[in-house]
Amino acid sequence: MGRLPHPVLRTGHGGERCLAHRYVLRTFRQVAPETLTTQARRTPASGGRATERDSYFDNAKFLLVLLVVAGHSWAPLMEQMNAVKAAYLFVYAFHMPVFALLCGYFSRRFSGTPEQIRKLATGVLLPYLLFETVYAAMYALAWDEPFSVTPTEPRYLTWFLVALFLWRLTAALWQAVRYPVAVAVLISLAAGLTSVGDELALPRVLQFLPWFVLGLRLRPEHFRSLQTVLARRLALLVVLGAAAGAYWLAPRVRAGWLLMQFSSAELAVSPGRYLAVRLALFALTAVLGAAFLALVPARTTAFTLLGAVTLYPYLLHGLLVKILQGAGAYDLLARGGVLVAALLTVVMMTVAVLMCGVPVRRALGPLVEPRIPDWLWRTPARAPEAGEPAAAAVPPGQVLSRSRRSPSEPP
Repeated sequence: MGRLPHPVLRTGHGGERCLAHRYVLRTFRQVAPETLTTQARRTPASGGRATERDSYFDNAKFLLVLLVVAGHSWAPLMEQMNAVKAAYLFVYAFHMPVFALLCGYFSRRFSGTPEQIRKLATGVLLPYLLFETVYAAMYALAWDEPFSVTPTEPRYLTWFLVALFLWRLTAALWQAVRYPVAVAVLISLAAGLTSVGDELALPRVLQFLPWFVLGLRLRPEHFRSLQTVLARRLALLVVLGAAAGAYWLAPRVRAGWLLMQFSSAELAVSPGRYLAVRLALFALTAVLGAAFLALVPARTTAFTLLGAVTLYPYLLHGLLVKILQGAGAYDLLARGGVLVAALLTVVMMTVAVLMCGVPVRRALGPLVEPRIPDWLWRTPARAPEAGEPAAAAVPPGQVLSRSRRSPSEPP
């Protein structure tokens, strides 16, 4: 893959390239052109104009996936250390809802066209099926469980791919519903008051649903309003207050409330108390999520490029966590106290960064970003250009040649 352009970050008055940014470019710069942060691309939606990825959202995705990695690495330790549990509560109060919100924001144009369905199946459904198999094998090796692939029962972190697939399929519906966020909140609350089976991770799909729907309703100006100096100062106060509150609550609350997969019966609380806590969590998550988004840098940073390939650390880090857990390593780590937990966090985040690197993407690209053969898809005829006669209708089942394909529109 050839060298790709990227803007130069400068520091001070000497015009020298930022060393950290230069390292990232050297190690991680081989990103697919359609995912490069500043790579211009033309789409039908832009009327043929060149559009660019937004560094702000790539920064947000990268920081969120680091929080996902940290949270999973803390989970086996949180019952032994209050400080670790406090960090876990703080992160889980907002990071997955913000992920769902961003998924909704980038699903605003999803209308179920054949090209969009093709990208959804290739980019979300197929990786889910492959990694569901990978995790089944890992559980068999590390945990001595019988090997069985159960696509309707997502293992570990693969649930989010199922959720994204189902959410995006319903995007057009939520665009047509009046008061969509309020309706989604009612569905989310009702899911916790009823007995919803674990098939297709439905409890999480439904309980996180309002954040996806909220993302569908957001516009660029909503995010720009969070990028002011005042918003960032308030966000710092919110983060500090929430961190202190999480430390105080750590020995007093159960983390299960934040996983959004348990009903009121499973949490052993009355329906009234369940509704009150869930509504309070909605408010808390909204405040913390806004604070996080306010603190995300909008400029191109040393890690902006990595925001385009976050699927790699998301899917791969869980294998390392579960292997360590199955090998009994966490029993030894728990004896080391908070300092060892902090060191573990640094190591896991470093591994997550390395998982974005070119060697990993070259080796595991077919697994993380698989391709479905073109001949399996029916491709609609493109619209004729000015001065070009209209093409004849394509018979069902006939696939157009590559030269006749319509340009793809990002979902």
